[in-house]
Amino acid sequence: MDGNKTFPSDFTFVGLFTHNKASGFLFSVICATFFMAIVANGVMIFLIHIDPHLHTPMYFLLSHLSFIDMMYISTIVPKILIDYIVGKGTITFAACTAQYFLYMGFVGAEFFLLGLMAYDRYVAICNPLRYPVLMSQRVCWFILASSWFGGALDSFLLTPITMSLPFCASHKINHFFCEAPTMLRLACGDKAIYEMVMYICCVVMLLVPFSVVITSYARILVTVYQIKSEEGRKKAFATCSSHVIVVTLFYGAALYTYMLPQAYHTPLKDKIFSAFYTILTPLLNPVIYSLRNRDVAGALKRIIARHRGTCSVERK
Repeated sequence: MDGNKTFPSDFTFVGLFTHNKASGFLFSVICATFFMAIVANGVMIFLIHIDPHLHTPMYFLLSHLSFIDMMYISTIVPKILIDYIVGKGTITFAACTAQYFLYMGFVGAEFFLLGLMAYDRYVAICNPLRYPVLMSQRVCWFILASSWFGGALDSFLLTPITMSLPFCASHKINHFFCEAPTMLRLACGDKAIYEMVMYICCVVMLLVPFSVVITSYARILVTVYQIKSEEGRKKAFATCSSHVIVVTLFYGAALYTYMLPQAYHTPLKDKIFSAFYTILTPLLNPVIYSLRNRDVAGALKRIIARHRGTCSVERK
């Protein structure tokens, strides 16, 4: 087979790189971001697992958030980097379907987990005395199982809908991975039913966790407003600030991608927003939680101090 031709079922990514002078710099940035995201999330998981002070419901959920971040960035970025090195961005129909399925599952799970983590913050501030009961180990596992179930449902519903479309037009994907809006634009024929079903699925998948976030933080604001001491208010806001920042960044980009009508989308905007919440957000999550959290910083200091102490004993 000629090197410039692909099987009819193959797709070709336009990608993020245009192979100009800036493409090498962009490749280095994405490569560094990927490895830093893997390391940062891995460190978060390690600290939460090894430090008894972090064996709480909030950090239990946070460790799984880091795990999800590691998984879904790994379904996209390695392919981008390999395509740049090899010099071509082809992907088979089966590989595209697998990437789409895994990506939708991991991102869907993160949507639900971030939403349900708002409930944890609500209980911590509005019902602190009942926190051990309302956020018991059973409740934590229920939240985690619900998140994974939501993500799996997302994948099993949307993957067949999208990948069963007739891709009889151009097989060139003006994107850097197999994402729903881009695949819909690539399909031909009557797409009205598919677009309606996908839109309904995305609205439900996004609005359910988003409504939990809005409701939880509305109750939190009412409770904080009733706190008389300034120090108490600052402590309450500090408890929620990291989660609010992460939710705003992640949901904001995703709402554009999946809820804004196709008429407002352009390939360039789609790439920018998708790169933000698929490449940058997995790195920002652990950074935001660690920089704004004394417990995580304290755990890291204790691990370093323990390591130094062990080294000192071994030298003696």
